[in-house]
Amino acid sequence: MIHPNTELKFISEQVGYGVFATLDIPEGTIVYVKDSLELVVSPTDYLMHSEDMKEVIEKYSYIDEKGDRIISWDFAKYVNHCCNCNSISTGYGFEIAIRDIKKGEQITDEYGIFNLDQPMSLVCGEPHCRKEIKPSDFDDYHQEWDEKIRRSIVKLFAVEQPLMPFIDVATREELDELFRNPKSYKSVYALKYQKMPIGNDTGKY
Repeated sequence: MIHPNTELKFISEQVGYGVFATLDIPEGTIVYVKDSLELVVSPTDYLMHSEDMKEVIEKYSYIDEKGDRIISWDFAKYVNHCCNCNSISTGYGFEIAIRDIKKGEQITDEYGIFNLDQPMSLVCGEPHCRKEIKPSDFDDYHQEWDEKIRRSIVKLFAVEQPLMPFIDVATREELDELFRNPKSYKSVYALKYQKMPIGNDTGKY
């Protein structure tokens, strides 16, 4: 579920649609949560679909730490990647604003956290754009992502959180512990899908 103070807008033929803030969204705000209405496509469910349907699933889903593909029921699936993103997934399973997002600004995300199966070319247009995101990005960048999250997640407790009612009890308990003890921070690496080695795999997967 995407934050309620957002709307879907067409950007261009190349990019397609994007999600934009309709009001200011402060740093530390939860901007997306995986709620009970999200469509979960398991690895075997995925194999049962036609190639055309697989293409659609891959376009609009992300892969979670269990290897399931998650498709948002609302327009959260249209949030675009940016190498200078203003929101990011956390080890707690939701996404937060890592800086203040102004009214009218596009909400952007870090796709490298989405357990990619194959590289994806980028059109984010940022001066330091990586040009491509890869399956190896999780290992290469998770410490950098954690630094950004750590700076912002402490503000979670000081701003309005309209999506908090959709956070499950176990995660709220983890957040309570984080509030009491910042050292209990849960790394974004918790979202990495640890793929099963196949055959005589070298262990690098």
